[in-house]
Amino acid sequence: MQLAKDTKRAVKLAKRVLKGRRAYFELRTMLEARGPLSEQRYRVGVYFADSDVNIYQMRQWYAPLQELSKTHPVLVLSRNAAGARQLMRESGLDVAFAQKVTDLERVIEQQPLDVILYVNQNTRNFQMMRYGQRWHVFVNHGESDKMYMTSNQHKAYDYAFVAGDAARARLSAALWDYDVEARTIAIGRPQADHLDGVPPFAPDERTVVFYAPTWEGDRPAASYGSVASHGERLVAALLASGRHRVVYRPHPRSGVVDPDFGAANERIIAAIAEANRVDPAAQHVYDESPVLGWQLSLPDLAICDISAMVYDRLATGKPLMVTRPASPDAAVDEDGYLSVCEWLSVGELDDTVAVTDRVIRDDAARERLGTWSQRYFGDTAPGAPTRRFHEAIEELLSRADTWRARG
Repeated sequence: MQLAKDTKRAVKLAKRVLKGRRAYFELRTMLEARGPLSEQRYRVGVYFADSDVNIYQMRQWYAPLQELSKTHPVLVLSRNAAGARQLMRESGLDVAFAQKVTDLERVIEQQPLDVILYVNQNTRNFQMMRYGQRWHVFVNHGESDKMYMTSNQHKAYDYAFVAGDAARARLSAALWDYDVEARTIAIGRPQADHLDGVPPFAPDERTVVFYAPTWEGDRPAASYGSVASHGERLVAALLASGRHRVVYRPHPRSGVVDPDFGAANERIIAAIAEANRVDPAAQHVYDESPVLGWQLSLPDLAICDISAMVYDRLATGKPLMVTRPASPDAAVDEDGYLSVCEWLSVGELDDTVAVTDRVIRDDAARERLGTWSQRYFGDTAPGAPTRRFHEAIEELLSRADTWRARG
């Protein structure tokens, strides 16, 4: 038994090494073709130490950072070859590959980088945070009521860009001696200004349901994923109705911890493919696209797990349901929006179609969505979040100039 496990582990490690080497050589070719970056050009940097497996965290910021680059060029500092390769392929941003600390130091010498943005809590962030005389800013990769959102790691950064009042209240309640007023800057959700794109189907009379579950999590308290508990029955009911169109967007890490969770995900994908084969006009979607846009703004109903996806949809003010975790160990904070949300429990799955129809038609629930959207994101008028994001960057650059002038 142990020999078999060791062999499997060795094979997995070998594949990972091979993938890393392939990514490195492909990336080197891409960098040589691009040529060196202009020196003393970038005052705003984004630090990303992960591989392509967590690239979804950066994808959240592609469009807002591209918009910011029109005013202040943005440089992504990538520490992993596979991650850097993916960023160069799809981000539309300038990328510096700094695999070693010495590479990082070279970039620091060549670029002013007065503001460094961080989209996650990777432990290698501290290799960048050792450099003073610049602002280190946590921007996260979403807004939610997950336990992740109140990590004491916030204290390590000079500032945190948060969505709004709900985030500030959450941090105030969870952290000791953290000056929320001084250390956080509310910018709303600039991603909401970029919910565009064309769906891969022609809208018709079908009711479009967007099901976007999270992954299984890496600890019992974070076991929010619904693929295995809700997903198969939920999707099967909607596929069978004949009047729904399912847009299924699972978390890219689905199944990395629990093979059974991954298998359930694969069965849902197969069920969607079979439904489209039987009825090509249904045009159900298994969505793997790198960017979120129409998926949040177009559907008649979104069904999400406890994750940032809930709050991305909340910003649109359109009908939304949240799956209630089946695991009793999942930590659920019901002090915020989750205290009034439309829950979908496992016990309601036998009536999936009736339950979803009710939520779509519920005008009172829609009014509540508007109220809570304001609490979480502030002004959600088109362009307002982007303006606040740019103003926050301008303010920090101005503070950097002030400190530099002091010598």
